Amino acid sequence: MPKILLTNDDGVTAPGLLALKDALLPLGEVVILAPDRNWSAAGHTKTMHKPLRVEQVTLADGYPALTTNGAPSDCVALAVLGIVEGPIDLVVSGINAGVNLGYDITYSGTVAGAMEGVVNGIPAVAMSQEYIPDEPISFDVAARVAYRVVRQVLKHGLPPDTFLNVNVPAHPARIPPEFEITRLGRRVYRDVLIKRFDPRGRPYYWIGGDPPTGVPEPGTDIGALQEGKVSITPISMDMTHYAFLPELRSWSWDEDDAEV
Repeated sequence: MPKILLTNDDGVTAPGLLALKDALLPLGEVVILAPDRNWSAAGHTKTMHKPLRVEQVTLADGYPALTTNGAPSDCVALAVLGIVEGPIDLVVSGINAGVNLGYDITYSGTVAGAMEGVVNGIPAVAMSQEYIPDEPISFDVAARVAYRVVRQVLKHGLPPDTFLNVNVPAHPARIPPEFEITRLGRRVYRDVLIKRFDPRGRPYYWIGGDPPTGVPEPGTDIGALQEGKVSITPISMDMTHYAFLPELRSWSWDEDDAEV
């Protein structure tokens, strides 16, 4: 029976984690090591300058779990390095409350959990559920999607240095939802700098603005979600721009030697 490690960036008490656990129990031995707080937008954080503590907790339904003061990537590293006994066959991070599309993956703690699995040679999946403000969020469909995706990954495996980034629409065009294999789309961020002053007159700042949008091009994760489809994007840890290598090599790199 495969051992499946679950983590997330919303914290060990998040309902998306509980839904994910319930969905994957039929597929293997499910162990949980998740943060003790929210680490949204933490990126691929690696804690190096403070101790990490791990505690046993019980989820709302009585299922045992481990939690730590570290980030999602720390959770996976701790598990792989020995906190979880025995080899781990698959890492699944999520289900995140909110999408991780396009450039979002560089910020996402959810995606970082999956990436840390791949760094350690373990196939991984990042699961995210679209969240629409002022609407109740349900993880029922996303949990069923997670089951289908994980079942396929366990059956077929993934290439080395690769994980799947899965996003589930809030309102699928049909049930069960249609899957589309996609590439990353282009996110559009509208961040603004907000300046405030504390009681002593010293400035401090918030990075605010409107929520990001995206360009819904055909074949992209953003386009699939707009059409009410589940997007499944294979992500490679090798971020080399291979098409640009020949041009970059053609630049006159030795010309500046005479000017130094």
